[in-house]
Formats: sequence, C-alpha cells, structure tokens
Amino acid sequence: MSPAGVGTSGGPPADPVPSAPDATDPAPSAPDAAEPAPPTAERAEREAGGPPRAAKAPGPPPAGPVTAEAARSASAPLPAAAGRTAPFEVWASRLTAALPQAWHRIPFTIAVIAVTVVVGLVGRTIWRPLWQEGWFPQVAYGVPALQEGRLWTLFTGWFFAITPGQYVSGLLLFAVVVGACEIRMGTRVVAVTALVGEIGGVLLASLLVWALSHTSWPWAVHLATVRDAGFTTGALTVLAVTTAALHSPWRLRIRALLGFYVLVAFLFEGTLSDVAHLLAVAVGFAVGQRLFGVEPGFGPRTRRETRLLAFAGLLAIALTELVVLLFPGAGPFGATGGAATSLLDVLIDVVVVGIVANALRLGKRWAWWVTVVLGGLNALVAVAAVVILVAGGVVTDEAITLGTGVLWIAVLVVLLSNRRAFRVPIRRRLPGGLAASEGDALERARTLLQSVGGSTMSWMTLWPEMHFYFLRDGRGYVGYQRHAGIALALADPVAPPGTIAAAVTEFTEDAERGGLTPCLFSVTDTAAEAARSAGWRTVQIAEDTLIDLPGLAFTGKKWQAVRTALNKAKREGIEFRIVTLAEESFAVLAQVRAISEEWVGDKGLPEMGFTLGGVDEALDPAVKVGLAIDAGGSIHGVTSWLPVYAEGGRVRGWTLDVMRRRTDGFRSAMEFMIASACLAFGQEGYEFVSLSGAPLARGEGSTDLDRTDRLLDKLGGALEPFYGFRSLHAFKAKFSPRYEPVHLAFRDEADLPRIGIALTRAYLPDATPRQLIAAGFSAGGKEPEGH
Repeated sequence: MSPAGVGTSGGPPADPVPSAPDATDPAPSAPDAAEPAPPTAERAEREAGGPPRAAKAPGPPPAGPVTAEAARSASAPLPAAAGRTAPFEVWASRLTAALPQAWHRIPFTIAVIAVTVVVGLVGRTIWRPLWQEGWFPQVAYGVPALQEGRLWTLFTGWFFAITPGQYVSGLLLFAVVVGACEIRMGTRVVAVTALVGEIGGVLLASLLVWALSHTSWPWAVHLATVRDAGFTTGALTVLAVTTAALHSPWRLRIRALLGFYVLVAFLFEGTLSDVAHLLAVAVGFAVGQRLFGVEPGFGPRTRRETRLLAFAGLLAIALTELVVLLFPGAGPFGATGGAATSLLDVLIDVVVVGIVANALRLGKRWAWWVTVVLGGLNALVAVAAVVILVAGGVVTDEAITLGTGVLWIAVLVVLLSNRRAFRVPIRRRLPGGLAASEGDALERARTLLQSVGGSTMSWMTLWPEMHFYFLRDGRGYVGYQRHAGIALALADPVAPPGTIAAAVTEFTEDAERGGLTPCLFSVTDTAAEAARSAGWRTVQIAEDTLIDLPGLAFTGKKWQAVRTALNKAKREGIEFRIVTLAEESFAVLAQVRAISEEWVGDKGLPEMGFTLGGVDEALDPAVKVGLAIDAGGSIHGVTSWLPVYAEGGRVRGWTLDVMRRRTDGFRSAMEFMIASACLAFGQEGYEFVSLSGAPLARGEGSTDLDRTDRLLDKLGGALEPFYGFRSLHAFKAKFSPRYEPVHLAFRDEADLPRIGIALTRAYLPDATPRQLIAAGFSAGGKEPEGH
C-alpha cells in the first residue's frame, strides 16, 4: 500500500491481471457482458484434476513458397542447445563490429598497442626477457643511458618491457587505462599527456637518482647502475590528469588509490619505474587540476568521503604490512626481508586495525582518538629511527619502520585536518531523530503534515514503525526508518513549499553527523531534483497512478471493463460503502481481518510493511475504508484510502492503500470498489485519487535504463511471483490514470548494497532468513496468483 510507486495496497488483488482482476473472467464484448462462456473440454478436464491433454504433434511444413514472415522466423537465432559455438561466434562478431568504432574513439591507444606488439614480435621480447638480448643497452633507459648520451632511449624504452610478464600486464594496463581516459578526455590531450608523462617522468627519475648516487645512499648508488624499460609511466600520468575531470566521489577515490599505489611501490620496492611513477603522478595531479579541474582542491568534499578515506588508508597500512612480510623486497630504506615480526603478530594487527578502521568509516569519536594515538606513536618511532640512522646506529626492521611511518603520517594529516567528521558517539543515532512512540513525536508530526501539506505518500510517515527528524526551524519533518546504517527517508520531506531542498540538505548533514547513510525513497520530482543538485544520483523506481476526479464519467470504450464491473455488481446486489473502520461493528471488523489474513496466508513471505499498510493502519479515524457488501451483510472486498493534505489542513485527495478481496466472493470487486470510490470522492469535491504505485514496476515505455535501473528491475522480477507488483501495475492501467515518476535518491553506487538490505528489513521486518532463502529458491518456478 503505497502511492507513488512504493508499494500499493499491501499487495495486489487476489487475481492481478491487466484485463480483469480474475484470470478466469473472459474479456467482455459489450458493457453488460453476461456470465463467462462454458469452459472447453480441455479446461474442464484440467479443472477437474484430470491429466492435461497431450499437445498435438505439428504437421509437415506447407509445400507452398516460403513467405517473408516465414523467412524471418527461419533465420531467427539458434537456441542455446543447438550449437556449442554460438557464444564464441556472437562474441567474435561483436568484437569485429566494434573495431571500426573503437578506432574512431581511441586511435592513440590502438596505435600504441599495435606498434608495441609489432616491436615485441620483431624483437622476440614477447616471449624472451629483454635483458637477455645483446641490444638491450641500446633501447633501455636509465642513468647509464644518460651517461652514455643515449637520449633516444627515453622514447624507445616505451615499446619494451623487461620480462614477458611485465610486457603483457603493461599492455593490458595501457589498453584499459589510456583507452578509457581517451574516451573521456579526447585523443589530443591523452596523446600529449602520455608522451610528456612517459618521457618527462623517466627523465626526472633518472636525473634524481643520478644526483642522489653521489651520496652514500646505497639504494641510489645501486639504482644508478640499472637500466629499465616499460610504458606504464605514461599510462599512470594520463590517469592522474584525467582524475581532475571526474566528479566526487570517484575523483577522490581514484586519486587516493593511485596515490597509495605509487607511494607504497616506491617505499617498499623502489625501482626506477617506481620513482618515475611517483614523480609523474604527483605532477599529473597538479597539472590536471590546474587545466581540467571541475572541482576545487584535492581534499574530501563531505564527511562521508573523509571517513571512507581514513578507513581505506588505515586498512591499507595493515594490509601493506602483511603483503611486505609475505613478499619481501628492497626499497629506499633497505630490504624488507628477514623482519623480526611474525606472521601471527601481523595477522592480529590486521584484525585489530580492521575493527578500528570500520569504526572510522562510521565516524566514531573513539576510533579517531585511537587512530591518532597509534599514528602518532608510529610517526615518532619513524622519526627516532631516522635520527638513529643519521647518527650511525642500527635500527631493527628499518625499511618497514620508516615505510609504514610515512603512511601513518599521511593518515594523520587526513584525520587531524578533518577531525570534525569524527564526532559520532558509540551508538549511532540521527541527531534530533525521535521514534513515533517517543513523547508527543507522532502528534507533532501529524499536526505539521496537516499544516503544511504533503505528497500522496506522506501519510505513511505517520505509521508506528517510523522515526521523525524535525527540522531545526520547527516547520517540518522527515519521516525515516533506520536499518543497516541507512537513514531510509520515506517520501518527500514534510515542509513548507519552496523549502524541500533545504530540508534534504539538513537531513543529510545530521544523518552523516550521526554516522548514518542518508537515502530518499519514493520521492517526487521536487525532492529528486533537490538531491541531484546536491550531487546525488536518482533512479525511477515506480510510477504514481493518479485519477483526476473533476468531470470524471466512466464513458467511452476505454472504461468498458470498469462499467462492466459496476453493472455486474448492481445485478448481483453488491453495494459500496465508505466507512470509518474504527466505528464499525465487531462483525464487520472480523470479516475485514479474515479477508486480510487469508491474503497473507497465501504468500510465501510475511505481510509487507513500510509503504504497505494493513488493517491496523486502516483503523485510524482519518482513513476512509471502502467496502463491497452484499444484501446478506457479507463483505466481498475492502479498500482503504489515506488522506492527502494541502497546505492549511484541507484534504485534497486520497491514496489507495489496502486492496483485497475475498477469494470466493464477487470477482470484479476491485474494479467495482475503486470506480465507486472515485465517483463518491468526486461528488464530495476532492481533486484526485492516487492508486499509488507498485514498487519496482514501471510502464512499458521505460526502456532507457542504466545499470542501477536494470538491477532494480531484476529485483522486481524476483519478487513478482510473491507479491505481483508488475501485475498490480498493469491492473491499475485499466483506470486510464496519469503517471508521475517516483524516485530513489542515493549518493553513489557504493551505498546500494546496504540500501538493499535496509529496504528488505523495512518491507519485511518479520521475515526470517529461512523464509527469504526459501523464497529465493522457489521464485523461479512459481507464477503469480491469477496468472
């Protein structure tokens, strides 16, 4: 039960089909179509429980000429079982067809890869190490090449790699990274950046090592004798420059990952290429930001980005210690092999650091203090080690001590410069948020809704499971539930017109202060636009189905099914009543509960909640309930209607919530009750009714879907056998409504897994893991009721 796309009527009608609420009702040929035609012999046998008749074997094809239509069907793709080579043929044909387009989009990338492959084949370095070739010094760059005046090696070294493994990995890196960046930035920018980055990075690294080799630093002295080759420096430079053209949060995430990689490689491996990578990426960040930056600065933009950066940095330090222990090397500070620390000690450190890092991700204050203390101690140890080494002393595990000390200093800079992002107390809670059962929160929210008005779903924010975040100015609120660390806001903020965007911003800020991830569920275009202007992503999750009441008359061909239901109800003595359920007799209430419990009992999962109300929600005196009753007092169907308030306390429309009928009762009860309610509300002067929307269901015209939309479509398909959302959506189309989109707003795709968990808990709070697993296994073969 919920409008605007988030769940209607606690479930579909008992027989949700587009043409009629029951699959056994034939489509009438006239407005007053009589009883259904008698079933065929085959159908009668099937309904009686007999075995189905065998399908008639197809006869031979006609001897006449093949028509165009037959030719099309004859040329259809073979079924999967028809041949095992079909997948390869499809893949090969798609790849071949994509090559001309790829050449137009990434000509630089393709040209470099082609030349590199040809050079590798001619020089046999694809399968032989380059250093084994006698002409290796003629093409490899490094300090010796500069000393010998072989400046051309700065260019020729690009097309080789030291080992076949590096050759293949370098080609893949160049193809993926530079190809994607060329699509984003254009061929000219990428070509210039790659050439300047490769040649400049290698030249600066060689000159730096040459200068340092005149000192007593063993690492520099050794590196000054090494020759190298490869084409990764240019690729990483291109990526560093391209990050400036990305928007948050991916801009910071890719920069952090790239910066961490080049820094760790330099600290614990320290090859000539690692030095070139570090210099080229640092310069690429600065130059890219100056020329192509779409956002100012390099730091995180939000509390959440800060927390994720600290979380990733702390976890990376722990994992780096583990990797260095398992795969020792030699960097600027010496060899990392032979460390005194045992594997068990490092594993314990990883677990402890992981716990603290996760608390940092949530913005916990205690985790910030623990990390600052640990970072400070590691930084002091690193400084002390430098002093001892300068004084001629000996330091145990100096390479690991100094390397991790540098990483800890980087994490400390992030924590100390963004300390306000870590103020969440031990228990996460949205500041200012109150449960509906706390104090007068529910009455306060109801008063605000009646005062400022709301959307077709706003009444659902007053249900008992909700929490309320009251705006600081006291003029509105946001209704939400808290699950899996998500503050799941339902419907638009209830706030005065023109203040929706400010309410979204305020709710977001305080949710992050409380360590929660904000999400807006089932919001209208107004709230979705406010979220998009703040940098969020939105996807349409449903369509609100609205019927305008002024002048409504069920005339014309499109209303034939509705008129048929009204006429059949009249002939069978079924009448419609709008009542206040709380004021009805025990006998009426008992029948309503029995119909509802019968519907729930037919499902493999418990009754849904969140935007889907039930009998308890229908007992609110402000809710109208429609009943289909026969002359004997038996109830054949029940609907409930939630008020939609305008500013000033006026009810301007009604939203359909509960929508259930007795399985052995009047078959057209749904059409009859909805049509009768529309006529009754129209006579009373209301503007519209909302049939609400089915969650995860869209109209047939919604074809332009991105990957997030497709994910939601798959989820809707998985739940279809149990709740019939899409069948319900199609059923409501017979009332010729107008549609308004309903959206889900979230900050980025990384939030989606936890949002999915939060929605599951919100909609199915009583479902056990066993029920969910059983539903998942049975969904594939079960058809929705009535189909």
